[in-house]
This record gives sequence, structure tokens and C-alpha cells, in this order.
Amino acid sequence: MMIQFFNREKGVVEVEKVYGDRAIEWLYNSFPGRFFSNFLIKRFFSKWYGMYQNTRLSHRKIQPFLTNYEISLDEYLPETPNGNTTVPYPTFNSFFCRQFKPGARPLSEVQGEMPAFAEARYFGHREISPSLTIPVKGEYLTASRLLADERWAPLFQGGPILVARLCPVDYHRFHFPDDGRPLDHYRISGLFHSVNPLALKKKSDIFITNERHVTILDTVNFGKIAYIEVGAMFVGKIVQTFSKKVFRRGEEKGYFLFGASTVIVIGQKGLWYPTRDILENTEKGIETFVKLGTRVAVKN
Repeated sequence: MMIQFFNREKGVVEVEKVYGDRAIEWLYNSFPGRFFSNFLIKRFFSKWYGMYQNTRLSHRKIQPFLTNYEISLDEYLPETPNGNTTVPYPTFNSFFCRQFKPGARPLSEVQGEMPAFAEARYFGHREISPSLTIPVKGEYLTASRLLADERWAPLFQGGPILVARLCPVDYHRFHFPDDGRPLDHYRISGLFHSVNPLALKKKSDIFITNERHVTILDTVNFGKIAYIEVGAMFVGKIVQTFSKKVFRRGEEKGYFLFGASTVIVIGQKGLWYPTRDILENTEKGIETFVKLGTRVAVKN
């Protein structure tokens, strides 16, 4: 299966170079693979593999990864600025969680525009409904199933949704989409399936069976928002770095340790909607690659 996405900055459709594509195909398209995946999706294996990425041995994986996926480190802060190594990160996880240099990603300051909260490939819909089919069936994207908490689910029924998929090659920190304050935060235990479209095509319920971290935000410009980080295969940990009583637009909320994963944002019905290009590309079954801080939604 070829994965295409629209690169907004370049204005062209590109083909994704999938990390571990053969392994994912085998895990979800073969009988022995599906049997073995039942072992991989368990927490202890993903946590164990994630721990390996924190060892010095994992450093040797960085340079081949940079070469294979044509990643430049010019925009990123080094972790060992005074070191002699050509790759200024002591472990693969320190490279994986690298930070942008100040000013590398200008933030949209227009109050009626929601800046991208992750540098990722986005799907979006004006409202959640059972008739949705992209990227997964709408019945698996309901607020009730995603949030698994009836205190908050009714607030987001029929609201807009953005699904931001982070690839292993991407920047893996996620940020707040507006000024505001957190109202609630909780973790939903679950499995660790891959969130790659290759896996989603075979198993549509991944977003509601994988581990999720949910934060309910009360924002200045976009009302209340459900902010959901989804765990995935080999994700060592979802780290929350924010602990204040208020947050600012663009401020870091947390990051994923090794592994590709997803951030899902749901809003209240009628308050905002994804940008036109994201909506149009979603209708075509194509994700839109958006850089951190650029517009992904607008206020109604």
C-alpha cells in the first residue's frame, strides 16, 4: 500500500517513505504476523523496546536514520553542543525527541486561527459522524469512544476533529493550540497497535483500543477542546512536560518517546472547523502535511 500526502509548503502530493513498512505489512497482513503482533502490542514489549532507545548502544542507529530519511539537523537544537561527535545526541531517544531552535517554526498569532499543535500529517472533519470513513470508520471516532468518559463526551458530540499523525521521521513534541487552562487530565489504559495507515486499513478501532492520554482544555478562542495523545507500537512513553494552571498558545505540552504516534483534537460543535485544504484533502483520502505553528483550523 502506497501512502500519499499533500505537502502544504511545497504544494505537491508526495509519497511517504514508511519506517518499517515491510514489518508493518507482515504484522497486519499475514497470519503469523497477526499472531506475533498480539505480543508486540502489549505494554511491556513497547516499554522494553523504548527503554533500549535510551541506551548509548542506540546512538549508532542515528546516522543511518538521518541518511535514509534525508533529515537535516540544521533546524534543531543539539543535546551535546560541545561534544566531538558529528551527531550531537547521545542516544536515539534524545535524537528522536529533538527540539527546534528558537524561531525555526513561526507561530500564527491570529486569534481566529488555530496554529498546528504538532508537525504532522493531518486529517480533518467539520463534525464527527458515523458516516465518516477516513482515516477510519466514523463509529470509531465518536467522542464517547475516544474519551471513554461520559462526563465530557456529550460536550463534544458532533464537533470538529483533527487527527494529526506523527511519523518516526517527524518532530515528536506536541503543543497547545491556544491560550487557556486545563480542566481535566486522565489516562486510558490500552494496547499499542501501530497507528500507520497500513495498520489502520486492517484494524479500524486502533484509536479507541490503544492507550490514550486525554486533557480537557478551556481555550480563549476555540471553546473547550479535548486533546488526546494516542500511544502506539514501540512508543516508550508519552511524556507530559506541562504542569501549570494556565498555558499559552504554542507552549509545549509534552512529547512522545521512540515510535510514531498521533494527537487527536476534538472541539465543540460549530465553534471552529479545519482549514479548507485539510478538509478537501481528507475527502480525497489524503493527509495534509503541516508544519508546527501554521494554520490548521479557523474560528466560526
